[in-house]
Amino acid sequence: MGRVRRSVPERREELLTAAVEQIERHGAAAVRIADVAASLGVSNALVLYHFASKDQLVAAAFTHAADADLAHLRKLLGRRTSALRRLRTAVRWYAPTGHAKGWRLWIEAWSASLRDPALREVSRGLDQQWKAALTEVIAQGAASGEFRCEDPAAAAWRLTAFLDGLAVQMTSYEGTLSRAAMLEWTDDALARELGVDRAELTATAR
Repeated sequence: MGRVRRSVPERREELLTAAVEQIERHGAAAVRIADVAASLGVSNALVLYHFASKDQLVAAAFTHAADADLAHLRKLLGRRTSALRRLRTAVRWYAPTGHAKGWRLWIEAWSASLRDPALREVSRGLDQQWKAALTEVIAQGAASGEFRCEDPAAAAWRLTAFLDGLAVQMTSYEGTLSRAAMLEWTDDALARELGVDRAELTATAR
């Protein structure tokens, strides 16, 4: 039987998914166009038809994975419940022990961005979207009187910096910190930024 013909968007989606898997396996610096092509049983030329260079493919793959996590983050933050509940749910999902799938890829992107200005701009833009999404909900909660936070943007920066740092440790040195301890620290950090008691924060899960 011949190969099923796919539309351009379908083929692009397939290539990006394969590229993400190869980057996670080999790292952004070591992955090759040939690796992506071989994983799908297609030619190098087909990959290059959709992405003119390896750098373009890596940047697009990172954006593809990060956009999926961003979409889920916005879904969590857009629920019809209190800002406190939405923030705790989102932060615990975003934490390295949660279910966000992009941590290894984010770390690869940070490393590669030191040498790749184009990828640096891509990762910076995506990072700003994470911070903006959290900032918006923190501002909503402060405005409604749920908690006190004089500078929502600064709180979002500190929270994401804390979680990013933990992610590097947890991904690089797996098993050095228990999941329970990690989530306790995450709750502590969020309660501190929102000026609420930790008991009040954890009560939102009930």
